Amino acid sequence: MDMKLFVQAIIKFISGLVLVGVLLFLPAGSLAYWQGWLLMGILFIPMFIAGCIMMKKSPELLRKRLDAKEQESEQKTVIALSGIMFLAAFVVAGLNNRFGWILLPAWVSYLAAVLFLGAYLLYAEVLRENVYLSRTVEVQENQKVVDTGLYGIVRHPMYMSTLVLFLMMPLVLGSVISFVILLAYIPIIAKRIRNEEAVLEQGLPGYKEYKKKVKHKVIPFLW
Repeated sequence: MDMKLFVQAIIKFISGLVLVGVLLFLPAGSLAYWQGWLLMGILFIPMFIAGCIMMKKSPELLRKRLDAKEQESEQKTVIALSGIMFLAAFVVAGLNNRFGWILLPAWVSYLAAVLFLGAYLLYAEVLRENVYLSRTVEVQENQKVVDTGLYGIVRHPMYMSTLVLFLMMPLVLGSVISFVILLAYIPIIAKRIRNEEAVLEQGLPGYKEYKKKVKHKVIPFLW
């Protein structure tokens, strides 16, 4: 086992767990925010399991997923905007629970949790299909175009899965206001995709032909 990678993964996992917990429960003013615990469970338990699997079977993929240092200046802006979006959405969800602004029925949270877990499985399949999948926009050494499986349906199945994941989060938390905030993810990933595809067209042989073959970017027949 790569102990350096293991320690890096554990530190990032715990840091994320603590950060999300603080952003949810501190504004809520109480630990009795059951939707917050529900989100923490469906978010971090599968994440821990996936991390363990990657550590054992594909440590290089795990290393790529942990590396979030963007080289593209445009992508640094995208990351910053995403961070602000999530910060606002989580804090508002906690405040919404605390002050009872607009409270959704419990069944919405449960249904959103099911859809969230389904999107998590979709995300796992994307990771299985594409060993070149990193968190940064780059062309890797010996990288090839993946055009089978989900990549034969849309060019960016990872964003398809994260779109569902992120839009289900505020519904799990029972906050319509946070849902509206997270709709900002759509123009954010649109900006990221434009830059990402420009990089891939320049540096990845066969990508232009792949774009002609697979017409839709994120949602079949729509986008």
